[in-house]
Amino acid sequence: MEERQMYAITGTRHRLASALAVLGLIATGVAVQATATATPAHAATTHRVLFDNAHAETAGNADWIISTSQPNPLSQDSAPSDETDWTGALSSWGVALQQTGDYSLKTLPSGSSLAYGGSTATDLSNFDTLVLPEPNTLFTTAEKTAIMKFVQNGGGLFMISDHTGADRNNDGEDAVEILNDLMTNNSVDSDDPFGFSIDAKSISSGYPAAISDSTNAVLHGSFGTVTKSLIASGTTATLTPADNSAVKGLLYRSGYSGNTGAFFLTSTYGSGRVAFWGDSSPIDDGTGQSGNTLYDGWNDTGATNAPLALNATAWLAGASD
Repeated sequence: MEERQMYAITGTRHRLASALAVLGLIATGVAVQATATATPAHAATTHRVLFDNAHAETAGNADWIISTSQPNPLSQDSAPSDETDWTGALSSWGVALQQTGDYSLKTLPSGSSLAYGGSTATDLSNFDTLVLPEPNTLFTTAEKTAIMKFVQNGGGLFMISDHTGADRNNDGEDAVEILNDLMTNNSVDSDDPFGFSIDAKSISSGYPAAISDSTNAVLHGSFGTVTKSLIASGTTATLTPADNSAVKGLLYRSGYSGNTGAFFLTSTYGSGRVAFWGDSSPIDDGTGQSGNTLYDGWNDTGATNAPLALNATAWLAGASD
């Protein structure tokens, strides 16, 4: 009798312990599940792009801005659905990037200076890519140092030129000279850092064709396939791969290949990336501020300028990796 009572008591304890263990496992599982459910998914990377308007990018008939609202284009329209929702000849470019939800766009306003490593909201350290759409005033010594350091440390630099003699503000300097000066007269590396120089030419017209490279992220990117671009008074570049083996021509003027006649090219420097385009006509969407004579090169039916601009922006920002 005593043995049966002891067995009953012991059995009850074992069953209670087992029940508690099961409850503990269930509770632990619920806690783990709750913790897993409560952990938010990582947000997609936002690619930060700064468009320069501090170097006479709206002089003459040029209107190379994504919006008149600067530095933040969202102040003009926070959810643009059409190029005319933002005012500027580059509004199509800006709106296309904004609509993806993957880009944060700003403009360096007129009267400002490019800087790197500072505390201002438009300091280059806050961006992944800098776009220089046909600058018409020379960069200062400090600005050239900032640009070069930015690229060297991982930034993307998009340089867009125009034909020689396109001095829109009549200060004696055009984009060909200004961008060449950036590459050959700076305090960081003036020894052909990117592996190319811009030709002092004025090519009236043409449709430069893309090379055959199915793996190239600029020619075959998320924004489409690039076949041709547009020259409407522009120039080309000469490549010097002996100085930088990463330089690569992607679109060439008819009759040219290799190291001469490159209308669009890419390169790298340090940890950063560089792209060059020989004309501002392809980025002009034909809309902008009143009083300017603009032409729609962005949607030119003989070219694929929009995919070229957008794929290159993505590549420069690292978005195409």
